[in-house]
Amino acid sequence: MGLPALEFSDCYLDSPQFRERLKSHELELDKTNKFIKELIKDGKALILALKSLSTAKRKFADSLNEFKFQCIGDAETDDEICIGELPVMKSNIFPRPIENASDVLIMPLERFRKEQISAAKEARKKYDKETEKYCAVLEKHLSLSAKKKESHLHEADNQVDNVRQHFYEVSLEYVFKVQEVQERKMFDFVEPLLAFLQGLFTYYHHGYELAKDFNHFKTDLTISIQNTRNRFESTRSEVESLMRKMKENPHEHKSVSQHTMEGYLFVQEKRSFVSTWVKYYCTYHREPKRITMVLFDPKSGGKTGEEESFTLKSCTRRKTDSIEKRFCFDVEAVDRPGVMTMQALSEEDRRLWMEAMDGREPVGYQVAQLDVIGFNVMKKFIYAVETRGIDDQGLYRIVGVNSRVQKLLGLAMDPKTCADVELENSEWEIKTITSAIKHYLRVLPGPLMTYQYQRSFIKAAKLDNQEARVTEIHALVHRLPEKNRQMLELLIKHLATVANHHQQNLMTIANLGVVFGPTLLRPQEETVAAIMDIKFQNIVVEILIEHHEKVRGNRPHVQHKISQSGVLDPSPDHIFSISQSQTSWISKKNQSAPSSQTRERYKGQRLTTGPSKAPYSPEAEVIFFMFWHLKNVVTQNLLSHSHSLIVSSIAGRKARALYACKAEHNSELSFIAGTIFENVHASREPGWLEGTLDGRTGLIPENYVDFL
Repeated sequence: MGLPALEFSDCYLDSPQFRERLKSHELELDKTNKFIKELIKDGKALILALKSLSTAKRKFADSLNEFKFQCIGDAETDDEICIGELPVMKSNIFPRPIENASDVLIMPLERFRKEQISAAKEARKKYDKETEKYCAVLEKHLSLSAKKKESHLHEADNQVDNVRQHFYEVSLEYVFKVQEVQERKMFDFVEPLLAFLQGLFTYYHHGYELAKDFNHFKTDLTISIQNTRNRFESTRSEVESLMRKMKENPHEHKSVSQHTMEGYLFVQEKRSFVSTWVKYYCTYHREPKRITMVLFDPKSGGKTGEEESFTLKSCTRRKTDSIEKRFCFDVEAVDRPGVMTMQALSEEDRRLWMEAMDGREPVGYQVAQLDVIGFNVMKKFIYAVETRGIDDQGLYRIVGVNSRVQKLLGLAMDPKTCADVELENSEWEIKTITSAIKHYLRVLPGPLMTYQYQRSFIKAAKLDNQEARVTEIHALVHRLPEKNRQMLELLIKHLATVANHHQQNLMTIANLGVVFGPTLLRPQEETVAAIMDIKFQNIVVEILIEHHEKVRGNRPHVQHKISQSGVLDPSPDHIFSISQSQTSWISKKNQSAPSSQTRERYKGQRLTTGPSKAPYSPEAEVIFFMFWHLKNVVTQNLLSHSHSLIVSSIAGRKARALYACKAEHNSELSFIAGTIFENVHASREPGWLEGTLDGRTGLIPENYVDFL
């Protein structure tokens, strides 16, 4: 497990969990700084100690072996794994040192340590100083009496707002710098090592043989470094953009939703007839209406009490004239006696707490759709790119002028003007057309590969086995809604054509993955953790392009209908298709009449059950409702016996896994594609089978296996 992502929104909450995650990054930076110092020391010894070269090179290699890169996120890309293998090398690859070894190795490492890690340390000092200052000013501000003059209170509010804003900005910049250094070391730190090794190989007595053995790894590593650098630049720009957005509109990017609210509250507690205000970190979950409180002081950096939890009964705003403190509200619990008075950090903070306990979030609106117009526009754009600019260098990387892109897309998608748009005309540059394609995909109501399967695609990209990745992504593509899948196939076929011309346009599969990964698999929430998954989004797109013929092929076999295994497809539509040829099964005494709404919806429509379409007529209505009754009867009869049919036909059989599956419960089995199960039989759980694998019996998804 790598380092956790630091969310900018957590800078505003300043939660205990955020402080713990930040601390893990700080420890990692200290560890890296210490390691670089040791590596520089050992490197100098290696260069100078010609008489004891064998001992020095062994110690240098041992130092490398002790260090392992920690990536941000829960998995590594193939490129990061390749880079991570660099330290794990035998000592016999270090022959005679080169004359300029200090310039190649020592100086870049010193520069990285001084410019990057030292900058992070300075930011850390500034952050700690601002934390102490903000907490002190805030506590002093909240102790002001509401009976003070309005002008005095207004001036105090402005002062604390300025301090708070400055603290937030320092916090955001510190989090950005910490994560930037963590990512930079993957190439700024490794590149000097690679250059140093290359120089050593050049002067080695057996340099030719050694370089030849090293060549494959060196090539892979060079490509991996370049890919990692490209992904870093893309990720860094996204993170920096998010940081700027949060600086400009902090309230719009706080981690607040209709489901939860968290932050610091001061709770009034009465002790020995004296009221005191105690600072708690509180979390509220809307669905179970559960409030959790824990004593925590950011200045000391640790918990000072156990968690306390209760169920919310009511929340009432406190009027200013009813209490000396400002920003207060009363909370009444179901499972706790009395009323608690809580003080928020500001008027805005109190409003957010009140909305979280009784509020809603707005719903966005998008214009672009996966309709006939959208498909026609994409086909027209793709044809223009493939016929006019397939060999243009930097295709899809060079961005068109935004105003021109908007104009083209507006004209092409307007039914009144679409016919007049002539893409063969030199008026429309290729970069304008490619930018229009990307913009159309970005403004769809949801990503082309849907929010529903976004995490599944990322999970598939993290699988260790390449064949398993392709198989799982193939299966996921065919689970997409039909229009989404058709548009994806249209796009991927085009990108494969672009990649086939990479020697001319320089757009390799990896480059296309960088361009389209964040668009096709954009997350619902713009967070740092989501940005760190961009590299896996890119891998998904790379797999789609590289294996586009397989992915665009037939749907992966999933057992439905009545087959050799005896499994019955319980789909009502399939049963209806069977029932249309079995009209004699209709039993009038079991029929239930269709609702009046169903009849009204039918009238005025065209009959579409056959190859020809006829307008509404009484005779057509009779046929329609005959089949409507038939569908109900057959569905009820067949479904009532489906379970017994399944049990009698598949008990004790062998089956092969079609797809990989990771268990999410101890009653389930984990397996890869191609696994053979013994003694497979029906389970009491709907949609699941039970089987034995390596002596262990557990549940298997019914549509993940094929019976032998």
